[in-house]
Amino acid sequence: MSLADVNAIVRSYLTTASTLADPFIVLVGARIYCPRAPENAALPNVTFFARGGTSTPYIPDLVSPSLQFDCWADDPIEAREIYRSLYNALQGIQNVVVGSNTILSAIEEVQGQDLVDTDIPGRFRVLSFWEIMVK
Repeated sequence: MSLADVNAIVRSYLTTASTLADPFIVLVGARIYCPRAPENAALPNVTFFARGGTSTPYIPDLVSPSLQFDCWADDPIEAREIYRSLYNALQGIQNVVVGSNTILSAIEEVQGQDLVDTDIPGRFRVLSFWEIMVK
């Protein structure tokens, strides 16, 4: 038994062939980064990372991390559109096999929040939090 790399599993899911037709992937392509985008990364893009979560001693290979997703764009409407597409790609998925792991469920914990970062002019983002259960 080993602890699953949830970040790699989620990125793999979001960039698989079955998800490629999803409007989310059409909008951002392969620009899905963990934990953050490289300097001067093209927009739009999505960044995400595990910010906490839970596990159980009774089922050691079952984890439920909470992931933070940031949907970035150069205007607030496009950032919101990327968030909505991410929502459609993740919300309610169940028993999705990714390599040797399974995403048992994905549930949005906190709905998308429109944010403007005054330190990064011309970049807008929508922030959301998700519980992703992986085995």
